[in-house]
Amino acid sequence: MKPAKTLSIIVAVYYNAESLPHLHEQLIQLEEMLHSRQIDLELIFVDDGSGDNSLEQLLKIKAARPATKVINLSRNFGAVAASKTGFQFVTGDAFTMLSADLQEPIEQIVLMVDEWVNGHKFVVAARAARGDPPVTKFFASIYYLLLEFMVIKGYPQGGYDLMLMDKVMLPYLQRSTKNTNPNVYAFWLGFNPRVLSYSRLERQHGRSRWTFRKKLKFLFDTVTGFSVMPIRMLSGFGVFVAFLSFLYGISLVVSAVLGDVEVQGFATLAALISFFSGLILVMLGAIGEYLWRVFDAVSSKPEAVIEETFL
Repeated sequence: MKPAKTLSIIVAVYYNAESLPHLHEQLIQLEEMLHSRQIDLELIFVDDGSGDNSLEQLLKIKAARPATKVINLSRNFGAVAASKTGFQFVTGDAFTMLSADLQEPIEQIVLMVDEWVNGHKFVVAARAARGDPPVTKFFASIYYLLLEFMVIKGYPQGGYDLMLMDKVMLPYLQRSTKNTNPNVYAFWLGFNPRVLSYSRLERQHGRSRWTFRKKLKFLFDTVTGFSVMPIRMLSGFGVFVAFLSFLYGISLVVSAVLGDVEVQGFATLAALISFFSGLILVMLGAIGEYLWRVFDAVSSKPEAVIEETFL
């Protein structure tokens, strides 16, 4: 008898040749656990332009499990674009995204599925702990503080990479604009999340390609994609500086009337000019970030290009 429901799992792959055989073993175990719950499993792998033999490993997985879907992108477009490409091939009643580096415990997906079966359309697994270096933890904490302050209230403090969504959320994820953080976007949609907790595992295979530069870009994309606060903060600071300048101008007028005008030093004048010039450039840069997002959203460039599919 065919299972009543299907769970789709999207796995974005980028230089994960070492971990893919181990991931395949875990997914087989997961499929058995899901079958005991009368739930089928749809696997969707998206190779995001890996330069190693990840695609070869994916084709081996498909040979062992023919129902597996493998999508090969023409080049590296980023994890977000790869995941959104996978959304196009989802046919399940619920779907989730899984990292290929084995840092997310497979057992956690089973717990999330149980919550979904019980009626929760949006289930997230917030990180209670993470086995990352201290520097990574420090910058991660800053990132999530900025999300809470500037983007969306109530976002889990430790963040989450695992989220399971009902198919009712799929059209919104498919239509989201370029460079949109899917985790924040799913949370922003307003579905009441069922929050579970888990401990992120240490990476055992390969090395992370999630560089500091990519993380910084991801932060800018997230903030500018969901919040106007940066421009408002800069505008407020500009009003504050203008008010101080107005008060300073009044003091100069009063000093001139009283005949008590001092000759200003060059260093002070140069410092003020440099400060305000830098402030203007920062403001223009913030406005430029938003204008670029508008241009990128209305341009006809695809978010990712599929070179070949193995369905």
